[in-house]
Amino acid sequence: MSLSGPELGLAVSVFLACTVEAVEALTIVLAVGTTRSWSSALSGVGAAALALAAVVAALGPALTTLPIGVLRVIVGGLLLVFGLRWLRKAILRAAGLKALHDERETFREEVEAARAAGARHPGWDGYSFTIAFKGVLLEGVEVVFIVLTFGANQHRVGLAAVAAAVAVALVAALGVAVRAPLARVPENAMKFAVGVMLSSFGMFWLAEGVGVSWPGGDAALLVIVPGVALISLAIVGALRRNIAVASEPLVPESVEPEPAVTEPT
Repeated sequence: MSLSGPELGLAVSVFLACTVEAVEALTIVLAVGTTRSWSSALSGVGAAALALAAVVAALGPALTTLPIGVLRVIVGGLLLVFGLRWLRKAILRAAGLKALHDERETFREEVEAARAAGARHPGWDGYSFTIAFKGVLLEGVEVVFIVLTFGANQHRVGLAAVAAAVAVALVAALGVAVRAPLARVPENAMKFAVGVMLSSFGMFWLAEGVGVSWPGGDAALLVIVPGVALISLAIVGALRRNIAVASEPLVPESVEPEPAVTEPT
């Protein structure tokens, strides 16, 4: 079954966003699992996954009942705000104004916190369950938001949910294979791409919701998405140049020797 342009954009955006969040959640689960209790940590993962699935199942059908104009204004506005937040952070990191997310450092901090929490209880470990549940739930909320907004606007919540499930399964499989944080995943590049996609679709749907008719219809996204990406890359370049100029040492101007003054005889 072939996908239309917006449907393909939906699937790619959800997949990338979910991959990023799943990598961050995996780091937390690995830390408490290897340090304290795998069974309790995985129980927390399962409980969080069920809670997120319930939210999607409950809110997805409700959103699709809204009038299409109202839905696009709400979804477009939220996606634009949400996407610009992702894009802003990715731009600052790419320009060197914000530290890159380091999964190894996050893993080390989580391991230290797990060890400092006291002795592990035999059998059931409440700390492992709670930390894994909270980590997966918090990282998953953003994914649920993207799944619901993208899916509801195009009445393809199922497609968005499948893209999210594939991303989670892939990250989980890699985590089991390497048994270490996935530090080599290009998180910032993926966040940059997700920010561009969310901002572009948000702009597109928000304008449609208020009555704007885009030239070419959905094909306008083929211009909007690259346009947002190019503008974002131009901002990164400008910020890098400003940083380079600001870091250059000031060179004092050469001072011309003053002419000798002869005393009158």
